[in-house]
Amino acid sequence: RGTVNSAALLLLASCTHRAPAASPDLVSAAEGPANRRPAVEGAPPVPEELLARLRPYLETRRASLADLAPDGRSMLVLTRFGDARQVHRVASPLGARTQLSFLPEPVSAASWIPGEASGGDADPFVIRVDRGGAEQYQLYRFDPAGGGPRLLTAGTGQHGTPVWSPDGRTAVFSGTARDGRNFDLWTWTVGEEAARLAVEVEGAWEPLCWLPEDAPVPGDVVVQHYISITDSELWAVDLATGARTRIGEAEPRASWPAAAAAPGHLWVTTDRAGEFVELYEVVPAGGDGAVELRPLTRDIPWDVEALAARPDGSALAFTVNAGGRSELYVLDAEGRRKVEGLPTGVVRGLRFAREAPVLGFSLTSPTSPGDAWTYDLASGALTRWTASEVGGLDPAGFVEPTLVRYPSFDGREIPAWLYEPPGEGPFPVVVSIHGGPESQARATFSSRIQFLVRELGFAVAVPNVRGSAGYGKTWLTLDNGRRRMDSVRDIGALLDWIAARPELDAERVALVGGSYGGFMVLAGLAEYPDRVAAGVDVVGIANFVTFLENTRPYRRDLRRAEYGDERDPEMREFLASISPVNRADRIRAPLFVAHGVQDPRVPVDEARQIARAALDRGVEVWTFMAEDEGHGFRKRHNADTYTALMALFLQRHLGGGEEAP
Repeated sequence: RGTVNSAALLLLASCTHRAPAASPDLVSAAEGPANRRPAVEGAPPVPEELLARLRPYLETRRASLADLAPDGRSMLVLTRFGDARQVHRVASPLGARTQLSFLPEPVSAASWIPGEASGGDADPFVIRVDRGGAEQYQLYRFDPAGGGPRLLTAGTGQHGTPVWSPDGRTAVFSGTARDGRNFDLWTWTVGEEAARLAVEVEGAWEPLCWLPEDAPVPGDVVVQHYISITDSELWAVDLATGARTRIGEAEPRASWPAAAAAPGHLWVTTDRAGEFVELYEVVPAGGDGAVELRPLTRDIPWDVEALAARPDGSALAFTVNAGGRSELYVLDAEGRRKVEGLPTGVVRGLRFAREAPVLGFSLTSPTSPGDAWTYDLASGALTRWTASEVGGLDPAGFVEPTLVRYPSFDGREIPAWLYEPPGEGPFPVVVSIHGGPESQARATFSSRIQFLVRELGFAVAVPNVRGSAGYGKTWLTLDNGRRRMDSVRDIGALLDWIAARPELDAERVALVGGSYGGFMVLAGLAEYPDRVAAGVDVVGIANFVTFLENTRPYRRDLRRAEYGDERDPEMREFLASISPVNRADRIRAPLFVAHGVQDPRVPVDEARQIARAALDRGVEVWTFMAEDEGHGFRKRHNADTYTALMALFLQRHLGGGEEAP
């Protein structure tokens, strides 16, 4: 606990190659990290001097709220002291974190079983856990007093996070166990041995909240049918009969991302009336069962994101994404008020205590890794419950980014976060590109960025190119289909902006990105071969055709809505023409490719394709393939290995610290 991951660092020092191992079983004794070494090729050993500077940054960690006790006086948090994130209980603000789960795999969600929990160490809870990074999430009942985890789901397919009924006896969740493709509705009732299939559906369905008896629409739960980020539907579903009642009109097509309910209230969010997602209350509109949507946030020019309702219906909490920073609001009988006094950052995971006026949430900022907080509605008190470690570093030295905007080829202004080291420069620049593409670079903490800025003296630019979320639905669709390369042109515009800034070194620019950001890195290397000095591609798309053909079936149609349908000959030809693997003859800059072998989203063959193509053309290529990971690196030994190799790669090719280019 609190020590450097020696197995990962020994690997880096010796650069051992090709030692794959099978993914560990969830409940069996885990193999040590040294016995699950990833395959590394092309990279030299990482110097001890660089590792010594990196170690404190590897020791930063975050805590996120998982659940609140009924009285709001204790909580479950997810945090990592070993190799993977586990469940801990915190009994008081800034108190000790008592670890409750000890598994080789990271826990992605946890909640006490409401009817059996008072918030104690021995109270049973339900956890959601993957196996080996393949995103085949299963649900388990966990009894800390003895017996360990007990599987509740089928053991196959992917299952969502449980949503508990008002009486705390039944959980509803989505799952693909029936056919591996469709997210059916499943339920588990306390006392039953296993979950049961409740309603069969076609497509991606996710339960959002249970409906009270006096709901304005008939049914048990509100369920979102997700088609794309700009197109979804809300339905009230009867779990006994499967009957569905649509909430909101069918046209115009719009996004309906969230819902919350409590006695006397049903709230939903949608962008049906404009560019941004607004909050509405669903209210009766006559005696024939008709309803209307009453707008509540029309004066807020940003997306409403998360919702949470007090179980007694007396209050609703919601967050607003204001240009990448969160604002927290409470709506009750006295009206709407903004919660003041929070650090500037991003709020996630809203959750009310069942029996107390206490709201819990997680908060992270550019200078704080992330912690669990509560807000007392009665007193107005904000309380920080965890103080996540920063590896002995002085948080006062962490760099706050500046929000900048730069012009692109069509006159649009592209927002970006810019981290700059002290001094006059000119500084080498790392351009960090987020994935998605329907995601957003936000005001959150990154120990990797802080290391690059503070220790290696790099500036880091984090753009939100067209297609990013958070800036309205028009912006979100500007890169769809045949406009894909317009987002790459936004990176070219950023290179122009860098060249015009005397404190930035346009001769030493690297691109770093994951998932769709990995595609952007590869496309940038091919599109601007004389302007980019190096690229780091993490779980990135190299070939849109093979990606769409081989991504998991439950994702394929969702991705076709964004990228285009590869089964159409003309679209297939276009997708092939922009795929980096088919433009590899233009790539000249050194390339570092990192991927999880079990990745269900972007299959590992995407990494192998681009690595082979670049090597065949004489490009310097480093590769890192983690056998026990999927879409990214969630286990400590893999995350540390990737971070150190990335740091060495950038230092070698951009300079920085004691290393010359």
